[in-house]
Amino acid sequence: MQIVFVDANETLGGIATRLRDESWPLKINLQPDITPDQLPAVIGDAEAIIIDHTHLPLDIARACPKLKHVIFLGTGPRSYMDPDALKAELGIEVHIIKGYGDTAVAEFAISLMWTAAKGIALMDRGMREGQWLRTDGMQLTGKTLGLIGFGSIAAEVARIAGGSGMKVVAWNRSPKSHPGVDFLSLEEVLGQSDVLSIHLLLTDETRGFLSAERLAQMKPGSILVNTARGAIVDEAAMIARLKSGELRAAGLDVYNIEPMPAGHVLTTLPNAVLSAHSAFRTAEANDNLILMAFDHYKRVSGLATVPA
Repeated sequence: MQIVFVDANETLGGIATRLRDESWPLKINLQPDITPDQLPAVIGDAEAIIIDHTHLPLDIARACPKLKHVIFLGTGPRSYMDPDALKAELGIEVHIIKGYGDTAVAEFAISLMWTAAKGIALMDRGMREGQWLRTDGMQLTGKTLGLIGFGSIAAEVARIAGGSGMKVVAWNRSPKSHPGVDFLSLEEVLGQSDVLSIHLLLTDETRGFLSAERLAQMKPGSILVNTARGAIVDEAAMIARLKSGELRAAGLDVYNIEPMPAGHVLTTLPNAVLSAHSAFRTAEANDNLILMAFDHYKRVSGLATVPA
C-alpha cells in the first residue's frame, strides 16, 4: 500500500526517514506549508497518507479517488477535516494517534500555568524593551488546580501539580477516580479553581464547551490554561474577561485560527501568555508520534497486526 507523508516539516521528515523501513512504498513530501489545493498532486495514487496540520476538505479528498486511510498526527483532526463525512461519503478512514506526548503536553501546561501566575512573560517583554518591570505573582502552593477532562495528559498534570503542593480537582464527562484528585461537578470545578486547565478532545459536543456562561462561573482572578484545542473555548468571551481582569491571565498554546494572524488581539494583551501550538514538541514525543503513525500504516496495509 503506497503511503505519502504529505506535509512533513524538517524535523518530522527527518525522523520519518530515520525510522522508516526502506521496503515500504513511503514518499515523504517536505512541504509543511502545503495548501489543500496542492494535496491531490502530492497524494497521487496513494491509498494512505500521513498528515500533520494541513486542512483536508471533502472536495479535495474527492479528487484523490484511491485514498482510503488518513493517519492524522495527533488527536484533533476535526480542526482540519470532517472525519465523519470522509468516512460516510468517501469511505476514507481517519486514524488518530493518542498517548505519544502525554508527558510533553502535561509539562507544557504546567509551564504555561507557572509563567502566567508569575508574570514572567510580561517582565521578559518589558526588560527586552529596557524597562525594569516588576510584577506581583500568584503563589501556587496551596492553590486549587481544576482539570476539565481527565485523560492521560490530565493525569500527568495532576501528578506534577500535586507534587508542587497544589490541590487538584477535576470534572470528566464519564465517572472517574484517580489518586490525589477530587472529582466534582463542572460548576464546582469552575467555581473553586484558581487555575483551570482544559484537557478535552475537540468534538461536535465539546466545540464551544467553555462558553461565555461557563467562563462567567470561573473564580474571579483565576488563570485559564489551554493546551487542548482553541475551539473548545469561546475566544471572544475569554478575551473580554482578560481585558476586564475577571481572568487574571491565560496561558494558551491553541487558537481558533492557526497560525495566529499578525496583529491578533491576543498579542496585545499583557496578561496572555502565548505559544505556537508546540506543547507536544519534544524529541521523545516526536519519535513516539512517527513510530505510532507507522504502526497504523503497518496495520492498515496488512504488514503487521497492531492494535488500533
